[in-house]
Amino acid sequence: MDPLIGERCRLREVRLDDLDDYLAITGDDRVTSWLSFDSYTRDSAARSVRSIVDRSAREDRPDHLLAVTRLDDDRMIGFARLGPTGVQAAHLGYAIGFDHWGRGFATDAARTMLRFAFTDLALHRVSAAIGPENLASVAVVKRLGFTHEGRIRHHVFTNGAWRDSLLYSILEPEWSGKPPADLQS
Repeated sequence: MDPLIGERCRLREVRLDDLDDYLAITGDDRVTSWLSFDSYTRDSAARSVRSIVDRSAREDRPDHLLAVTRLDDDRMIGFARLGPTGVQAAHLGYAIGFDHWGRGFATDAARTMLRFAFTDLALHRVSAAIGPENLASVAVVKRLGFTHEGRIRHHVFTNGAWRDSLLYSILEPEWSGKPPADLQS
């Protein structure tokens, strides 16, 4: 698959040599405290990268997990994923390394994945489940035009406790490719 180019970042296939950068993201408690899994060890990160690479090579690819890079550098600074959830539907997830927070990479990566979802994959619906305390991620999906659907109680078990998730979604007819001017960042 060719890389997807956004305004601030590029999304490309994950490679085996991304392991150190992937571990810097998935092994950092500051990042994984917002995700649906506990921080990885080097061994678990290596297994995960191998699995991502193997899945991306399948003809019947089950999901699209892509490395997020800056436009001026090919090093992985995050990842974004579309995982199928039903007929013409997928769940969007993303994570950006702590050192790159607050620079618009999550918004741009999510926007770029939505463009891919609604054009290349011809999806009808994309959802996102976000921890209620993750105000930055809630702001991302609101910027992109997602609608709040409700709360999923005890949705994720991570860091030794159950966590609720707020469910958001956007439908293809609602997606314009860019957020309203007053919500752009």
